[in-house]
Amino acid sequence: MAAAAVVRSRFAVVGGGIAGVTCAEKLAMEFPSEDIFLVTASPVIKAVTNFKQISKTLEEFDVEEQPSSLLEKRYPNIKVIQSGVKQLKSEEHKILTEDGKEYMYEKLCLCAGAKPKLIFEGNPYVLGIRDTDSAEAFQKNLAQAERIVVVGNGGIALELVYEIEGCEVIWAIKDKAIGNTFFDAGAAEFLIPKLTAEKRETAIACKRTKYTMEEKEKKERPIAESDKLGSALGPDWHEGLRLKGAKEFSHKVHIEILCEVKQILLQQEFLQLKRTSLTFPKEEKNVEADDVLWPVYVELTNGKIYGCNFIVSATGVVPNVKPFLDGNNFALGEDGGLKVDEHMHTSIPDIYAAGDICTASWEPSPVWHQMRLWTQARQMGWYAAKCMAADTLGESIDLDFCFELFAHVTKFFNYKVVVLGKYNAQGLGLNHELMLRCTKGQEYVKVVMQNGRMMGAVLIGETDLEETFENLILNQMDLSAYGEDLLNPNIDIEDYFD
Repeated sequence: MAAAAVVRSRFAVVGGGIAGVTCAEKLAMEFPSEDIFLVTASPVIKAVTNFKQISKTLEEFDVEEQPSSLLEKRYPNIKVIQSGVKQLKSEEHKILTEDGKEYMYEKLCLCAGAKPKLIFEGNPYVLGIRDTDSAEAFQKNLAQAERIVVVGNGGIALELVYEIEGCEVIWAIKDKAIGNTFFDAGAAEFLIPKLTAEKRETAIACKRTKYTMEEKEKKERPIAESDKLGSALGPDWHEGLRLKGAKEFSHKVHIEILCEVKQILLQQEFLQLKRTSLTFPKEEKNVEADDVLWPVYVELTNGKIYGCNFIVSATGVVPNVKPFLDGNNFALGEDGGLKVDEHMHTSIPDIYAAGDICTASWEPSPVWHQMRLWTQARQMGWYAAKCMAADTLGESIDLDFCFELFAHVTKFFNYKVVVLGKYNAQGLGLNHELMLRCTKGQEYVKVVMQNGRMMGAVLIGETDLEETFENLILNQMDLSAYGEDLLNPNIDIEDYFD
């Protein structure tokens, strides 16, 4: 058999998510006469649309699924290779794809994202939600469901629990309060009334247009197994999915705090062990045994057992490094990501990484930290391409300004949410103080102060304070003189500091 022809390119990028697509686009602009290979297992790519720079560090954009042919039309020098990576031979500067082809590169950027951390691998009743395929499977299962258990406390769990109607939800979280990744207990208290409200306000129209594969293409396409990764979901991934269960009420959520899943029992095991499960908790404290037989049961570490139709594992992600490790000596971070320096270099020459797959290993600014979010995936992909270009042209480059301050804007429960800097006092120890301002149902403002300087902030609602606070955190001005007045709604703080 003849050996496969090797195709060469100066630049190759692996991954069709935000980091990979942004990196390929930037390289295509920097080197219009070079072919840029973008290797992705998925027939659709994730593109950034409606990009808006709100302030120095805050940006807002929609994420749109598009056929890869659209990307090739916009950038004629991007060649999309639709196949998974089978092996990376870093010494030979070569990628082997699942479809048996070989590609040589001079410089490579790995942007293969992350995959869901499932609480139990291989259990048919456990669904991980990470990409569009899994979201569709979830919707199908939910239509017949009367009760589900949601495990996890990040952004996806928050959105999910808020959006589900007509289905009892038992929400198991290991923290004291909901949304621990983004909020403190105060913000959680501010949001909880929205969870139990019967009447839902009409959702704000979603600006993202959707691309769905033609039915024909869908039928031919095999169902994604959990290791065939789709790209991560966008901030309003549930739009257009009808998240409605089998029952007629709108909202029933019960939160079990400070617990994790101890074990999952199939109906057969549950009956053999003669255990007792609980009904959905009502306001009165006496909890009753459940006489309904459920397909699957969850035993929590607090001793309670609940039956349900299925379990949603929304417990975060792990960097998708596995396809690249064999035969390559990558340095890995504590979280399992590929370690990158301040120029997005991995520990292997000519290989860069960006987005969820990498672990930032430079000395960060005191008010920046890595978090596997859309905004950082876009920033890292763009900056990695700039670093690859600078290296190729023998130029020097400084760390991009976007790594000066952690800044993220999103929506939870229909509220605008902005988080800045060390918004949860991450790494500040006990040496800090919090200031709060809260108007029930309207806004929640929290700032983290250390030695009279602002280190972080959480803004929920239309506060219009993000730009002022961003400046105060960036310039580290001493604010001791203002004391509590800093958050006094009757004082127009912007006039002081703009």
